[in-house]
Amino acid sequence: MTTLVKPAQRPANPNFSSGPCAKRPGWSLAALSDAALGRSHRAKVGKTKLKQAIDLTREILQVPADYRIGIVPASDTGAVEMALWSLLGERGVDMVAWESFGAGWVTDVVKQLKLADARTIEAGYGELPDLSKIDFDRDVVFTWNGTTSGVRVPSGDFIPGDRKGLTICDATSAAFAQRLDFAKLDVVTFSWQKVLGGEGAHGMLILSPRAVERLLTYKPAWPLPKIFRLTSGGKLIEGIFSGETINTPSMLCVEDYLDALNWAKSVGSLDGLVARADRNFAAINAFVERTPWLANLAKDPATRSNTSVCLTIVDPEITALDADAQASFAKNLVAALEKEAVAYDIGAYRDAPSGLRIWAGATVETADLEALMLWLDWAFEAQKAELKKAA
Repeated sequence: MTTLVKPAQRPANPNFSSGPCAKRPGWSLAALSDAALGRSHRAKVGKTKLKQAIDLTREILQVPADYRIGIVPASDTGAVEMALWSLLGERGVDMVAWESFGAGWVTDVVKQLKLADARTIEAGYGELPDLSKIDFDRDVVFTWNGTTSGVRVPSGDFIPGDRKGLTICDATSAAFAQRLDFAKLDVVTFSWQKVLGGEGAHGMLILSPRAVERLLTYKPAWPLPKIFRLTSGGKLIEGIFSGETINTPSMLCVEDYLDALNWAKSVGSLDGLVARADRNFAAINAFVERTPWLANLAKDPATRSNTSVCLTIVDPEITALDADAQASFAKNLVAALEKEAVAYDIGAYRDAPSGLRIWAGATVETADLEALMLWLDWAFEAQKAELKKAA
């Protein structure tokens, strides 16, 4: 039975933001002591560290040997935009969206690139679209894990192996926590600040041989800015995929990413990372299942994310309020937790239904989530008490 007595147990780390995400356990600034500060990223030391970041990424994510991996500007957004502007237009494209970031890619393709043959296949928050409607003779753009809805594709089984189009996958809140089926993916993007808790501003672009072939045989009808260009003189700029970045990277951020990758190896690489995220989700889900005022936004258990866990408040007294009042209740609950320094940045994304969004990726400790669940009950009861006072 919940009361207004504050729980005795507190999360050791209250950082549950969905990006930038919590640093790996035990992280400190000392982890960056070997950073190549003040050195050129084109010097041997810089190139070596950038190449090491690419090689460790390949090893831990189990990226096929014939796929290229590049470090690109502007986080996951830059990596996705680079793929959209460089690859699309050769054939029609199906844009698949079920949350804010997927919807953003639809806007870019329809309103910015203005592709004439672009179909949109959408679903509301909490659900996947009907994936059987996708035509894989066309190019397909989708997110593996909907960061703002907590809905992911269960696997890559919906993608045929003999597809004619390219599959372009924004995997930023999935990579290092979920198993990506690279055989079904031609472009994969993510950023350092998600599952491994790295620093922002750098993106990763992974290309299949089919994607490289498209780059070499197709020239878009529109001009490409320098930071989007992957080819020169009809040839792939191979240096991008060996540590020669398009623009200047932060060597401090590179060092932080290397630290995160080495930590990932220490906990069992991909198997260990997935297991950690799965345990974290299980701790949240067990609480939700026994808590009458809370529910998963993702309706189908098979599609629930193990990283960006999105929850909605279903208490009848709260759902009876108008939408603005419901949103205010959720924001006040989040603010109360932040004031107590037990949870930072767990409000729902601005475009999503009101509620909570709790990051459960591999750098979060399960014990911290278990402690947070106790505080969720306290904050809910405290806000209901305030609501009754105001009435």
